[in-house]
Amino acid sequence: MAEAFIVAAVRTAGGKRNGKLSGWHPADLAASVLDELIKRTGCDPALVEDVIMGCVGQAGEQAVNIARNAVMASKLPESVPATSVDRQCGSSQQALHFAAQAVMAGSMDVVIAAGVESMSRVPMGLPSSLAAKAGMGFYVSPNMALRYPGVQFSQFIGAEMVAKKYGLTRDHVDAYALQSHQRAIAATQSGAFAAEILPLAVRMNDGTATGEMHGADEGIRFDASLASIGGVKLLQEGGVCTAANASQICDGAAGLMVVSERGLKALGLKPLARVHHMTVIGGDPVVMLETPIPATAHALKKAGMSINDIDLFEVNEAFASVPVAWLQATGADPAKLNVNGGAIALGHPLGGSGAKLMTTLLHGLIARGGRYGLQTMCEGGGLANVTIIERL
Repeated sequence: MAEAFIVAAVRTAGGKRNGKLSGWHPADLAASVLDELIKRTGCDPALVEDVIMGCVGQAGEQAVNIARNAVMASKLPESVPATSVDRQCGSSQQALHFAAQAVMAGSMDVVIAAGVESMSRVPMGLPSSLAAKAGMGFYVSPNMALRYPGVQFSQFIGAEMVAKKYGLTRDHVDAYALQSHQRAIAATQSGAFAAEILPLAVRMNDGTATGEMHGADEGIRFDASLASIGGVKLLQEGGVCTAANASQICDGAAGLMVVSERGLKALGLKPLARVHHMTVIGGDPVVMLETPIPATAHALKKAGMSINDIDLFEVNEAFASVPVAWLQATGADPAKLNVNGGAIALGHPLGGSGAKLMTTLLHGLIARGGRYGLQTMCEGGGLANVTIIERL
């Protein structure tokens, strides 16, 4: 079977809501990543055969095919097509799957998989809430309501359901949240993120241009402690989830260049990694956030691997209960999981997170000399993607 190789991976540093990237139009933010992939590879821009870009909030500044708009805002020629993908939080991980599948099918040789989300400029849930307020209906159809009577599809409720199912206490999830910040602090201070981050000029939402460059994830709480995390109000009385043990609202973009063997020869590049396996499955849409657990088991079985064959894991920290439950269920080594922190500290730019996590996973394998990395994330609708890569 034909192979799909990753030859470059880059991300912006995460920006807080109304923070250092909030003044960037999302098309321009994504375009900066596309241009950097071309710069890092030395690829002739005309050789890019498609750009596949994840984005969840496809409204306002992220509407009308944000992927194509990013191409038109970049230095890529007009001949480069693009399409936008919505698999909720897994959107740009799915973009990577589609890019790899195109390459493995032999129909394309050079494809960019990317993702972007400006949560400052297009608030979470806007496509649904804006339409509902305008009297244009709601996404839950009559048939959906019959199948799931009285159900409120909510990631917050799902996070609590996962915690309850796996016996997780507030202490469990708060301790994990602190660890996320501690690992992100260590990675930032040691320069572990330097190779993967594209520094950008600070652009504040109010139009302020400070002249600074934004090259470090803005959401990291360098003064985080169990006391400060434990003092944050619960999202639900009697629950365990708080804003401090959940992912941060974030602005950001990330991208990867995926090529075939012919593409490698045309570009004269050595691959950084090979896409070893791809899985996506559906699970309970009410619990919603548990599906990375069966998806991981499914992926490892199909790949003929065990959990101990994997050197590093990236499991998105949408809520701390998700990776903590995943560790409990899979028996994975906690020392291999989110080694440089995760979305609790670094932010979760929704449709940009899949490419962001893969960028961090790949650079982590390179830095640590690991061979196999596995990435998974919970997604709205009870979905989960799993990608296994092999560093080369």
